Parts: sequence; C-alpha cells; structure tokens
Amino acid sequence: MVLFIIGLGMGTEEDITLRGLNAVKSCTRVYLEAYTSILCVGKEKLEALYGKEVTLASREMVESESDTILENADKDNVAMLVVGDPVCATTHTDIMIRARELNIPIRLIHNASVMGAAGACGLHLYNYGATVSIPFYTEGWRPRSFWDKVAYNRKGGMHTLALLDIKTREPDFEALAKGRKVYLPPRFMTVNTALEQMLEASEEKGDVEGNYNADTLCVGMARLGQDDQCIKVGSIEELIKEDFGEPLHCLVICADDVHELEMEAMKCFLVKGSRYEKNP
Repeated sequence: MVLFIIGLGMGTEEDITLRGLNAVKSCTRVYLEAYTSILCVGKEKLEALYGKEVTLASREMVESESDTILENADKDNVAMLVVGDPVCATTHTDIMIRARELNIPIRLIHNASVMGAAGACGLHLYNYGATVSIPFYTEGWRPRSFWDKVAYNRKGGMHTLALLDIKTREPDFEALAKGRKVYLPPRFMTVNTALEQMLEASEEKGDVEGNYNADTLCVGMARLGQDDQCIKVGSIEELIKEDFGEPLHCLVICADDVHELEMEAMKCFLVKGSRYEKNP
C-alpha cells in the first residue's frame, strides 16, 4: 500500500518521531538502511521499541536488489529506516524512482540530520555552500574532487560541510580470490585523516584562489546529536592533533571571512592555545 521512508534522527532509538513510530508499527516489513550512516545503538533496541523485526539492508540490497524491499509494497505497508533524514543521501533517490515506476505510493517522514545539526558549532547555516564527501584514499586512488567544491565555496565566502567516508561490508579481495566471501571490519574516517588528506590535495593544487592551508580555520565534530557530542575549533594544523573519539565524525572548512557573531559563538569550542584565540 505504501513505502514509508522514515528518518531516525542522529542519536538513539528514541529519536524517531511519533509520526514515524506510528508508521513503523503499521508496516508488515521494516528495513534499516545500514551503510550511509549509523546509529549509536544496535537494531535490537529498535526492534524492542517498535515491536517489529528489523532487517538490515546493505548497499547491495538498496541499490541493486531494491525489488526485495519493494516486493508486495503495493499490497502491504513497508518501511525503510534511514539514519538522519531520508532525503540527505542521494542513494535513497534510486529506490523512490523505482517505487514510482511500480506505482507504489511513497511517504517521507523527516527527521534531524547532520545537514542541520552542523549549525551547533556556531556557524550560520545560510553561510554554507555545497556539501562535499571525503573518501578514504587508497594506494592507487586519491581523488581530489572535493577540493574543487571547497575552493569554489571559499571563493564565494562560504563554509563547506564535509561528510567523511564510512566503509561497511567492504569485501576482502584476498579472501574472494580464494573463493571465500568475507567482509572487512567497518571503518569510519576520522577528522584527523580527513585533514591529512585535505592537506595533501592542497599542496598539490598550490597557490590558487580558494585554496586552504595548515592555518585555515576548521571545525571538527563527532557524534552530533548524542549526549557526548564533540566540537572542536582551530586551524587544520591544530585539529590534526586532537582526539575526537568514537564515530561518526564530520568537518567544516570555514570561509576566509568568518562573521564576528559566528566567531563569538565558536569561542567556547576553540582548542587550547589556538592561534585563533588572539587572531580571529
């Protein structure tokens, strides 16, 4: 009857909206999209609250086997749960298009996401430009596409929210070569790794308009929306040395011209001894 795509918010099982909870309880099948982000609780906590079995949906299931999720959704209510808000990841657009092709009604139930929670650091959301993703570098793959958007934003006087890479159900290619399907342990990019990769890209691009350097003001954030969220403000060089704790991490690269009200709001998050304590 309906495919519900329901945002879960950013913290625990309790962050689902009342409308979302009622929708879940009306569903025959419930899937949890488990690769674009993570909650800080296991699916068992969700199942206890909902009174429903929750099936983990891998990237393969959502992107390549969506018919599994959509099966009989024209006759029964089906829910796909998304950490954060359902429309903040492009992945979920694909399954919505597929559902519409099958004439399956869709209802989106929104919730808090990093796109809004990033404002907790004190930077005004209307001063942000395009969001970027920073992927893990590998020996043979070191993409610089994020640099172009950061430079474009900085030239326009805008901040940049950077979402950091998550690797779940990553295949172990050595095991696959031996005929065994094995997945590597999950990996979550830290603010520190992202900054190191950013500096590598910056050094390669050189002295061009919009580029950043080790002295550029940034904001490192971890576990936004949770009781132990961590926000630290400082230069790239300063933040690389900081410990942000457990995932998930994200990062903001500030514009050169930070509004004085924003700077005042961020003072409480400055790392001890930061050059920005005296030279905002």
